[in-house]
Amino acid sequence: MWRHIASNAITFLIVALFLVAGVIAWGGNQYRAKGPLATAICLKVASGSNMRAVSNQLANDGAISSAALLRIGADYSERAQLLKAGSFLIEEGASMQEIVESITASGVSTCGTEVVYRVGVTRTQVQVRELDPATNQFTEVAVFNPIEEDAPAAYLDVKDEADTRFRVAIAEGVTSWQIATSLEAIDVFDGEISEVPAEGRLAPGSYEFRLNDDRSEIIARMIDDQETILAEAWANRADGVPLSSPEEALILASIVEKETGLADERRQVASVFTNRLNRGMKLQTDPTVIYGITKGQGILSRGLRQSELRRRTAWNTYVIEGLPPTPIANPGKASIEAALNPDTTEYIFFVADGTGGHAFATNLDDHNRNVAAWRAIEAERSNN
Repeated sequence: MWRHIASNAITFLIVALFLVAGVIAWGGNQYRAKGPLATAICLKVASGSNMRAVSNQLANDGAISSAALLRIGADYSERAQLLKAGSFLIEEGASMQEIVESITASGVSTCGTEVVYRVGVTRTQVQVRELDPATNQFTEVAVFNPIEEDAPAAYLDVKDEADTRFRVAIAEGVTSWQIATSLEAIDVFDGEISEVPAEGRLAPGSYEFRLNDDRSEIIARMIDDQETILAEAWANRADGVPLSSPEEALILASIVEKETGLADERRQVASVFTNRLNRGMKLQTDPTVIYGITKGQGILSRGLRQSELRRRTAWNTYVIEGLPPTPIANPGKASIEAALNPDTTEYIFFVADGTGGHAFATNLDDHNRNVAAWRAIEAERSNN
């Protein structure tokens, strides 16, 4: 009898083990399987929340089939205690595993409100945007100039929220003084900028940061990025470029940056200055004259006077030979690469052509005709 009972017990145990294994396998498959969410949502995890509250919220939103199974999976993968506060984009059909990984990873919000501080050549703007998870498109909520205007409620309401994302976008051709002044006006930074960084040494681009990050950290990131860009471009420079150092490349790149905003013109413009340097001709470029007047502190909101074109400054390339002593702005990667890999041309002149681009010439007669055409366009525009 005891042998019969033992045999039945062993059989029961084996069946139970198979059932447990089957349940575990089923649970694992469910945890990794595509979820029921039909439309993406923005999941907001409050500071101090826990996995039970979040799993229940996800179940109520129809993002998961089982709150308990998500918690078990989070515990098994040792992620339950890694929950981060923030707003997280939960994609259509996201699995429980993907959701857990998203809300326990970096803690950087992936949806909700984004505040973008745009530092441009002529103005600085703060843009408050909301991401619609259904369309993955941003909608502008507010925009203002932090240097000249009081902040609107739409900004004040979100700037101290833990899940608000922050980004500063630096335009190509902005001066170091403009960048430093704009960063000082951004009230979500900490710390001070002890001195304006050297001209040309800050890489334009988009930089994400967190609430209360130090201003000096953003500056350091810009400097590091520019050093990397410049070193790579210098290593890949064309043979025969009349530049003796990366610093000279940065100076020429800043001039190219200020002379054209068209991507497909940069190497042509660079070729004009390269040809002039090779022939010992003065560069004769207006942006350098302007920099000699403003020192990069703001913009010159009028045309240049003849007396200013003749006045000697360290940057006036109508007067000095060769390159000015420093860059005149912070050039982007494309302009740095153009300065070190210009097109091969015979051009030594260019002037605006009325379309946003330039007309190039290899001799003075052709250039004078291009200038006359531009003057006619200017006169027609002034009469309209």
